[in-house]
Formats: sequence, C-alpha cells, structure tokens
Amino acid sequence: MPTWKSRGLRGSLLEDLINRTNEKYKENNLALIQKIPTPITPINIDQKSRHITLAYFDQKSTVDYIGVVQGIPVCFDAKECAVDTFTLANIHPHQVAFMGDFEKQGGIAFFLIYYSHKELFYYLPYEMLRFFWDRALEGGRKSFRFDELNPEYQIPQKDGFLVPYLDMLQKDLDDRG
Repeated sequence: MPTWKSRGLRGSLLEDLINRTNEKYKENNLALIQKIPTPITPINIDQKSRHITLAYFDQKSTVDYIGVVQGIPVCFDAKECAVDTFTLANIHPHQVAFMGDFEKQGGIAFFLIYYSHKELFYYLPYEMLRFFWDRALEGGRKSFRFDELNPEYQIPQKDGFLVPYLDMLQKDLDDRG
C-alpha cells in the first residue's frame, strides 16, 4: 500500500486559494463546492503533538472537489506545475475514469492547473485532458506542453476571487453547445 509522509506545505497554497474562492462563491450563492478529503489510516502518531507522522491511503482518491454550480454538478482536481510541460503521471487512471463517468451522468469535470512559474491559473476541460490522455495511451507524448493549450481557458484575475474559475466553466458549457 502507498504510504504518506508529510511533505510540508506542498500544494496547500493552491488548495487554500481554491477553498477561499469556493467560500466566496458560496457567500454569493453562486456555487456549493466541497473539498473531498483523502481517506487515510494512521500508522504512527506523535504522542506529544497528536500529529500523524505516517499513514497509508485507505483507497484511491477520485477528485479534490465536488459540488454544484447553479444546478450543474461539477467535479475537479487541482494540480500545480512549475514548468511548461505537464506530465500526465500527475493524473491517475482512476481519476480519469471517475471524471469520464461523472460527465456521462451529465456533470462537468475539469482540472485547475496552477503554472507557478508563470503565476497563471488554467482551466483544463475534461475533453481536452482526455485528448492528451488518449494520445499517451496510443504511444504519443506522456505529457502536454503549455503552448498546446487553448489560451482562451487561462483564468483571468477578477476582483474578490482568488481563482475565479466560474467564467471558464461557463465558457466550457458554451463550447459544448
């Protein structure tokens, strides 16, 4: 079984920004999105601090967030990338399968990618991810480059929202027809 050891603040800034955005969306009655915790079983607990120091994952996690936006079910995962090439090894087959099943049920699945070296957030629709995923399965690149992405899905800054992804969700819906 895979084990977990704390890796400090890795990913916590991105998660915090998304969580705060989701709180703002809820306050404004725009969306209700919840962070899905990854189920773990502790192995070692520091008795003084009561912190988990070693654990294993109970099961494979699906996505980071799930909820509803104005009656539309949504699920998404958040990823961080420090270079222009995003390796598909950062996404697991069970996540792609879950998102595909979610979309078959009428939901919208996507990834929020933070390109830290560019200080840029990107909305990656499931369909676009699926193109890159299938390309890799057929023997092609096991990654995608930033310049392969549709620039129209870059998330612009918006007053009051740290990661204002709802405008890109609307674009995704519009592009689907």
